[in-house]
Amino acid sequence: MTVPGHELELVGRGNREGAALFRKWFEELTAAAAEGRGAAYVFVMGSLAELLRTFDFPLVFPEINSLQTAVRRVAHEYLDQAESYGYSPDICGYVKADVGVQLRGGQHPMGRIPKPALAVYTNACNTYIKWAEIWARLYQIPVFTFDVPGGRSAGYRSAPGDPDFENDRRYVLGQLGELIALCEKVSGRRFDIDRLRECLHYANVLQRGWQRVLELNRSKPSVFNALSDGTIYLGVANGFRGTAEGARFFENLVEEMSYKADRGIGTLTEELYRLIFVGVPCYPIFRRFNEFFTEWGGTFVNSTYLWFASGGAHLGFQYDLQRPLESLAEGLLVTVRAAMDSMFFQTEALVEMIDLYRADGVVFHPIKSCRTVSTGLADNRRALLASRDVATLFIESDMMDRRVVSEAQLKNRVDAFFEGLAARKRQAAAAC
Repeated sequence: MTVPGHELELVGRGNREGAALFRKWFEELTAAAAEGRGAAYVFVMGSLAELLRTFDFPLVFPEINSLQTAVRRVAHEYLDQAESYGYSPDICGYVKADVGVQLRGGQHPMGRIPKPALAVYTNACNTYIKWAEIWARLYQIPVFTFDVPGGRSAGYRSAPGDPDFENDRRYVLGQLGELIALCEKVSGRRFDIDRLRECLHYANVLQRGWQRVLELNRSKPSVFNALSDGTIYLGVANGFRGTAEGARFFENLVEEMSYKADRGIGTLTEELYRLIFVGVPCYPIFRRFNEFFTEWGGTFVNSTYLWFASGGAHLGFQYDLQRPLESLAEGLLVTVRAAMDSMFFQTEALVEMIDLYRADGVVFHPIKSCRTVSTGLADNRRALLASRDVATLFIESDMMDRRVVSEAQLKNRVDAFFEGLAARKRQAAAAC
């Protein structure tokens, strides 16, 4: 029997708690900036948060900071400042917004961002390399490049025990040793392997919970919107990875989503169309962009964004606490490789998503700011249509720059897409 009071408290709890944790995170960054503490600047694909937390570095995710300026409709101010400083309009909007933050002494809509003490990045994105060089020039800080071997080809996945995988894991493990030595030098702290075990334990709980939440969204109706709600969950998955708060959040989220799935409580009053999203959301008009789809009864049940922007947490990888460094190297190899695959070998995963989530359509969203992600999407679309008879929509805008976002054009394209979906449903019903 449903207890109304309990349901009111439980349904929507993840969004409320996620927003509160997000505010807490930025409050802590603001305090660190006020104290003059140097932060570790990292990225969502291979952040190594579990290791860096053992040295008590505040963690700064510049991608998240940048998208927050767009969500709060002030990104153009930061972009204009960076372009006036000399950065081209053609480069990544995330980079330019971050440059604007640095030129403003860390001032950000959510608080103040501390200066970096070091930067750590992987080769998962080619932009990371040039981005970190900006901080090195501005602050004369050490920069650590993690070279993670990517997938050899589509469909090829080496596994633990395979010679290729073990060679790659040893290569990554050697780099971990170098990073630990650098962190000890920069922080003045000795590496504590028991502290690492603790952080890995919390990361295990978080990753297990995130994987389960994604599985629960296969229910019909879906229990959360991968575009809107999912962005909140991604923030927690990255900002609180390796912490007790992050672990507890995802345990609570599993409870909420299980409750909704068991009782048929959906994210929409009436779910008519189940969609997969490919790419990065349109943050300059984030709420309205989502409404283009929900107004037609469409909801996003999964997305490639929840894949590559979760730092690999969607895989549910579990660290072996008895061999923490070796397992951390293995986890980094597995998760960063998966992030690379999301850009280069995503067709197989999309086919699997369509089948598992019983999707009616796939929305491809290439963006001006990121050619790495966007360039191959037209080919991905053709490859997908060769495997599945599914409705697709191809719309272009940007994740940061409102100057290249046309609400009217986007809405016209989305409306036409849903009219086609409705015709498909009528034809299917007539055939039955």
